[in-house]
Amino acid sequence: MSSRDAILQAVRQNRPDPVPRPPTPLFASPDEGLTTAFVEAQKRAGGTVVSTTADAIATLLDARFPDARVIASTAGDIVAGSMDLHAVADPHELADLDLLVCRGVVGVAENGAIWIPKAHLGHRAALFIAQHLAIVLDANALVWNLHDAYARIDVAEDSFGVFVAGPSKTADIEQSLVIGAHGPRSLTVFLLTE
Repeated sequence: MSSRDAILQAVRQNRPDPVPRPPTPLFASPDEGLTTAFVEAQKRAGGTVVSTTADAIATLLDARFPDARVIASTAGDIVAGSMDLHAVADPHELADLDLLVCRGVVGVAENGAIWIPKAHLGHRAALFIAQHLAIVLDANALVWNLHDAYARIDVAEDSFGVFVAGPSKTADIEQSLVIGAHGPRSLTVFLLTE
């Protein structure tokens, strides 16, 4: 037996019994005003929320992003894309991605975050490489805070998922805010009202 195996075996034999995690407290959530709070939180994060119907999204995208040529969409029932993300093997193939349209699962009114699992992305790198991001979110999927969001989602369901709130930004250098520094330059949330 190698030294490494002996150490690992000793660790396994002396591992403490698992302890159940403490219960997550739930805080009082307002029954009304989730949409208003979500819109305000997105605005503070630099995002834009458009209340609309699914039928109007394609027209709104054309007006908002007239120069977008390479579009990937995992919400194909709403908007067709010009790139199939499931066929992308190498993230470098996404270098020219102008717009990613995907669905969000849960929106958090308190901070504007939207949960997007890998199943809704096609290729997880697309979320960070696209110049602009458009998320389709059902208004009924809004919750008050992250505690409520984690109660609704199963983080073990997908191998990857992320909360997104606003476009990419940083203020590290000379405390000057730069939008789109490490990812999308804009975030538009299409909040479906029906």
